[in-house]
Amino acid sequence: MPWFRQFYLPLHPVVNTSSMITKYIFVTGGVTSSLGKGIIAASLAKLLQARGFKVTIQKFDPYINVDPGTLNPYEHGECYVTDDGAETDLDLGHYERFLNTPTSSANNVTTGKIYQTVINKERAGDYLGKTVQVIPHITDEIKRRMRLLEKEANYEIIITEIGGTVGDIESLPYLEAIRQIRRDLGSDHTLVIHLTLIPYLSAAKELKTKPTQHSVKELLQTGIQPDILVCRTEHSLSKEIREKLALFCNVEKEAVIEAIDAHTIYDVPILMLKEKLDKTVLRKLHLKHKNEPDLVLWKEFLGKLKNPTKEVDIALVGKYNELPDAYKSIYESFIHSGAINECKVKITPIHSETLEIDSIVSTLQQFDGILVAPGFGERGIFGKIEAVKLVRERKIPFFGICLGMQCAAVEFGKNVLKLKDAASTEVNPKTTNPVIHLMPDQLGITAKGGTMRLGAYKCRLAKGSLAHKIYGKQMIEERHRHRYEFNNDYLERFEQNGMLASGINPDTNLVEIIELTNHPFFIGVQFHPELKSTVENPHPLFVAFVKAALEYRKQKSS
Repeated sequence: MPWFRQFYLPLHPVVNTSSMITKYIFVTGGVTSSLGKGIIAASLAKLLQARGFKVTIQKFDPYINVDPGTLNPYEHGECYVTDDGAETDLDLGHYERFLNTPTSSANNVTTGKIYQTVINKERAGDYLGKTVQVIPHITDEIKRRMRLLEKEANYEIIITEIGGTVGDIESLPYLEAIRQIRRDLGSDHTLVIHLTLIPYLSAAKELKTKPTQHSVKELLQTGIQPDILVCRTEHSLSKEIREKLALFCNVEKEAVIEAIDAHTIYDVPILMLKEKLDKTVLRKLHLKHKNEPDLVLWKEFLGKLKNPTKEVDIALVGKYNELPDAYKSIYESFIHSGAINECKVKITPIHSETLEIDSIVSTLQQFDGILVAPGFGERGIFGKIEAVKLVRERKIPFFGICLGMQCAAVEFGKNVLKLKDAASTEVNPKTTNPVIHLMPDQLGITAKGGTMRLGAYKCRLAKGSLAHKIYGKQMIEERHRHRYEFNNDYLERFEQNGMLASGINPDTNLVEIIELTNHPFFIGVQFHPELKSTVENPHPLFVAFVKAALEYRKQKSS
């Protein structure tokens, strides 16, 4: 019996399961982190969605940060932003890219949010003077959050991914909450999938199951028996290995699922389909098969992805290139847009700090397109601005996102308008020509978490502009995450000299998109289009950028 069950017996009444509709699947991880719980959860959700079920996924992270908005990209990868302005874990990007449906703030919860809510309630006197404890108060708040999506939408299945690894101290309250939900709802309505590692010892030339056995034992100590084991492995699991895992981990042999290393994350739903993960889940949850999975579009995407007829070289000029996850959504957007163009997009990360005037031409002129990536702060700005100058003068396809757009505006101010000290006030607060400046509603704000312009905002496109041609409509909506904006005091001079503000927020008059009128493809956006690109709906800006790069490559070769 777990130590906490000796001191606390839940007093909540058992829910009448006959009235329950929503089924809950919990995904935990063992042995080591970074096994791909998010990809497994998204792949399973895709298969269930393809069978006709209404399904969503949520992520519970055990760190005490309220959200990843203040975390260094080197520490945690990119910060993913939802339509409602929530700064979330990058796994929500996988959820959206696989399911082609938006998530919200309810889909990502952290220990910081849990404790913040409980402490605020305690300060308000909501607990009537009682001693506030991990059990029941923290676990009750976790359970409330886990079932929040059930009330917001009529989901048939909710998949909950628990961050971290079983055995971590910070994960214990989440596991206890899962144990209680399983007791409340019953085994017919809940399921636990445990993702684990089967390491291969090259010296012994065999796979080892002992780490998985210990991981399951750790989970059992919290009162949870996994229903399904998903085993990450470099080599196929033999019949003997599966039987051994089933025997010692107390699961059915059919519930031992092989998750062998894949060529691309987009192969994983197909691999899980072959392993019959979705059928095993439906059987254990007593759900009838609505139909066979409709994966026609998914397979078409994979076919184009794996059989490109063309190729382009794109330089990604950024400042967090040491960790690819810092630009995860950009990389994935290029995969989506490359596939629809039947083109292999080769991305070369270029650290903007390493770019110097005498090396920029030799470094960048070889590429078919240049993307200047988002970021914050002064570091690496010089290299980004010089990269923009090169592509503007040499007519190389250019795509700037957020800070990339701001660098394009600064470069234009410096070298076309001849405003020698043109700058962003983020970099040079004393500049006399702040072509990029702090948004008015950001003045006086000192707190960093959740204080930027966040979430989806409308944008009206100028008729006949490149942006209008790309989107094919005049009103769009895109996600933002920034504090600084284009200074409209300079807008008239910019447009008189060939830099068009082709996208404007209709409510605030903020400039959202700039483009050069005398350039084959030069476009900068203040928002983050990479956050809305999915397998089934690649983002039009990325699709158009890849097309422009293909055309530029063709011209170079001829």
